[in-house]
Amino acid sequence: MMSFREAMQKSIPALVVFMSMTFSIRAQQVIPLYDGPIPNAKSDTAVHEVSATDAHGIVRISGVTRPTLTAYLPDPARATGTAIIICPGGGYSILAIKHEGYDVAQTLQQWGIAAFVLKYRLPDDRIMINKSIGPLQDAQRAIQLVSEHAAAWHINPHQIGIMGFSAGGHLAAMAGTRFEENFIDNPSHISLRPDFMILCYPVISMTDSLTHMGSRTHLLGEHPTPEQIHAFSAEMQVTSQTPPAFIMQSSADPGVKVGNSVAMYLALHQHGVPVEMHLYEKGPHGFGMHNPATPDQWMDRLRNWLISNNWLPTTPR
Repeated sequence: MMSFREAMQKSIPALVVFMSMTFSIRAQQVIPLYDGPIPNAKSDTAVHEVSATDAHGIVRISGVTRPTLTAYLPDPARATGTAIIICPGGGYSILAIKHEGYDVAQTLQQWGIAAFVLKYRLPDDRIMINKSIGPLQDAQRAIQLVSEHAAAWHINPHQIGIMGFSAGGHLAAMAGTRFEENFIDNPSHISLRPDFMILCYPVISMTDSLTHMGSRTHLLGEHPTPEQIHAFSAEMQVTSQTPPAFIMQSSADPGVKVGNSVAMYLALHQHGVPVEMHLYEKGPHGFGMHNPATPDQWMDRLRNWLISNNWLPTTPR
């Protein structure tokens, strides 16, 4: 009979292989968004990426010139087939990439969702020919890239959603309303329409009465034309083909007027698009997954919505 020590020695190599495979599946992959030249880009050596962390652990990235996707892939045995691309916020001037990106992705990964954090280019005349479309190009490319690799990443190509916080919510809403316009090369005619949107305390409108002025100025400049304001106001771009949406915000939000969420809800509802909205009485702006003003966890509400729409199983795998 084999001794315990002999059995352990024999099993260790197999255990190491299994652990290595598990780690490789769950480890985060940083994927360049573009294989070749970045569209709409120009070079300026004065612009370079900077990452800074404040005393509260908030990570802010600026000066993005080479956009990426960071993939959080679940174990294939637990994969639900659903994927979500996450757009962090930051007023189109920085990316709050940890608490509105990586932390969210880790939670979604635990649910069996393939989560992808989009480090998108921030609008800047120094590095873009047309800064107003730069972030949207990156969002469309992210959808295209995830669709192209759906089979390898155990993703259902008809279950790819997009999620955004604050200005990232504006970007997600733009991706969900202007998908019929190809702002990137799309020779294979892959659908750039996300299957659903998750809009968290989002900037939606570019109109004077609703917009977050910092986001608008960074994206469209100091004096946008009426045509630009219309084209980049998501509530004005909604049609019956706009994907279903989940919207969440605090009514007391001091940074982005809650009227943004309300305007998007009304536009979706009026066009017959399924939409669910959760407005909290109290809460700050930019709180990520945890609103400190309420014991309610809005991520639980999100999970219920995903389950009710068959993007998550009713019981964990």
